Amino acid sequence: MKNRINQLFQDKKENILSVYFTAGYPKLDDTVSIIEKLVANGVDLIEIGMPFSDPVADGPVIQHSSLIALKNGMTIKTLFEQLKGIREKVNIPLILMGYLNPVIQFGVEKFCEKCSEVGIDGLILPDLPLNEYQENYREVFAKYNLHNILLITPQTSEKRLVEIDEASSGFIYMVSSSSTTGAKNSVADFHIDYFERIQNMKLKNPRVIGFGISNQETFYNACKYAQGAIIGSAFVKALEGETTLDEKISNFVNQVVKTV
Repeated sequence: MKNRINQLFQDKKENILSVYFTAGYPKLDDTVSIIEKLVANGVDLIEIGMPFSDPVADGPVIQHSSLIALKNGMTIKTLFEQLKGIREKVNIPLILMGYLNPVIQFGVEKFCEKCSEVGIDGLILPDLPLNEYQENYREVFAKYNLHNILLITPQTSEKRLVEIDEASSGFIYMVSSSSTTGAKNSVADFHIDYFERIQNMKLKNPRVIGFGISNQETFYNACKYAQGAIIGSAFVKALEGETTLDEKISNFVNQVVKTV
């Protein structure tokens, strides 16, 4: 079966909206509802965060959501239980994002097998080094038709960029700046020269820009330099408050993608 990530980038060439949220936040059992409501509001790709107690690359909003989710009782085992049957409800690409340590504790092959069972298309593990992935995990990821989404930053050398492009499948995650995750309000905060440099390299993989995408302006400006962009912290923040999940999610997505 063709991986849904490949199908998405084949079918849609620009303005791909990917949204990240933390599984088990705001409430333990919100995971599937959030996925369904994001799909209903036209999101193209969803990154489901696996909460971890030491999230080194995450800013305060996602760190806070991870701590709440862990207190709520979220575990990898619980997440897989929640995702059973998700493919009867949604058909867009789903990616699990998190850290390597809990995956190793769960068992890498067992984890990949479970991903395949519930219909996960790819993994983003920011602390999994490229050489370790190639030596120890590439074959098992391929066995279960899982794309390993690798990250690049403004500091990534051209040699390393070529290596990552060669080793990648699905898309390349372009980290917009050398910082932790968190919303930025203006494209002035981004490294436009970095975006242009990558654009001019004509890499074989499509690219999606993440970290700091928070609103319509930052989303569409990022999409000038890549096939899409990822919104994380701003969406997680939008899940706070007293209104229903339906209202929070539809209001947020509409504010990002609907033209005024």
